[in-house]
Amino acid sequence: MTELLNTLLYMLGEMAPYILLGFFIAGLLHAFVPQRMMSRHLSGTGWRSVVKAALFGIPLPLCSCGVLPTAVALRRNGASRAASTSFLIATPQTGVDSIAATYSLLGPAFAVVRPVAALATSLAGGCLVEAQEQEEAPADDCALPHAEESEKKPFMRRFVEALRYGFYDMVQSIGGWLVVGLVIAAIITVFVPEHLFLAAAEYPILAMLAVVAIAIPMYVCATGSIPIALSLMLKGLTPGAAFVLLMAGPAANFASITVVSRALGKRSAAIYITTIVLSAIAIGCVIDYLLPSAWFYGRLAAMPTEAAHCHLSWLELVSAAALTVMLAIALVPQWIGAKRHHHCHCHDCESETNNIIDMTHKLTRSYKIQGMQCPHCKASVERGIAQLPGVEAVTVDLSSKTASVTGSCPASDIERTVTALGFDYLGEA
Repeated sequence: MTELLNTLLYMLGEMAPYILLGFFIAGLLHAFVPQRMMSRHLSGTGWRSVVKAALFGIPLPLCSCGVLPTAVALRRNGASRAASTSFLIATPQTGVDSIAATYSLLGPAFAVVRPVAALATSLAGGCLVEAQEQEEAPADDCALPHAEESEKKPFMRRFVEALRYGFYDMVQSIGGWLVVGLVIAAIITVFVPEHLFLAAAEYPILAMLAVVAIAIPMYVCATGSIPIALSLMLKGLTPGAAFVLLMAGPAANFASITVVSRALGKRSAAIYITTIVLSAIAIGCVIDYLLPSAWFYGRLAAMPTEAAHCHLSWLELVSAAALTVMLAIALVPQWIGAKRHHHCHCHDCESETNNIIDMTHKLTRSYKIQGMQCPHCKASVERGIAQLPGVEAVTVDLSSKTASVTGSCPASDIERTVTALGFDYLGEA
């Protein structure tokens, strides 16, 4: 048990300074780069919008579930189908936080290959969608209403918003998956026999196909996949096969395929998943067969072979402690709320917000919505419903998957908006 905890501490300490830096940059991007500007640059047809979408998406720290409503919103605000596909492919694979964490654990070669692979894959997928597009309706009548441009916020207000988004909202979004990834990686490192996957090194392509078969149904964020890939390489998995996990795990899963099919069409969804799988295997082969292995194995030599050999600098220890506190602040209330909702079946306890609103004698209804996984999803649904005529207030509860809406807005408008955002509307709760 001591060795397991020390391994966890070492991996967390190695990643923490880079993750915190990535969270800070993520907050700056969120606060100072408006989505409306992105939509304007991604509108129209041609390869330029596809390139812009990929370049916009690569640094954004959105997980797979968080990128889906963002991409759908971009589409509804005028982004082309090809640009939306390019954005969907590029964004979940990378992010400033995951690139920094990749450098800390896997070294500079992986940190460079990840964004380059995301760029190449997203360009290929977007251009294929552009080539496939023919006489389809450019936009359906369920487009979301455009919000008015908000007044320009003062710099300090935006900076505070950046800190909150980076060090709280981002931790809420990917913190759970980061913890899961670290725990799985530590268990593999400590308990799995040494060189378990050495036999797979003789058949790298078969190993990559096996990784794809595991990665697609499994959800893991770009940052959470890093310690898992590292631990598998320590047990003998080739760098190319590990890269397939880094690429296919965050970008391709059943939920994203379903939403892409609904929002962009079945052709786009087929191109989306095919491009990711084939590109991941192709780049994995390039890593294993063409690039120097020393580029990808160099970082493994720095890993301690025993728990007692874990030595962290004061910066790493302080960063690990700060990240642990942030994880506790962001995740513990979520887990307590989910547990409380699971054990409480009393109608009066379903939503504290509902009780407060009902006291004002206003009409409030709750609607069940499937597919929401993180604060990005929550904010997207709240923002979309809030823009509907007749809506006075809206509150989304992630633990119960419900949206409480106050006002006179008909349920049909709410259903249309929720579906347009890429989620499943299940009716009144």
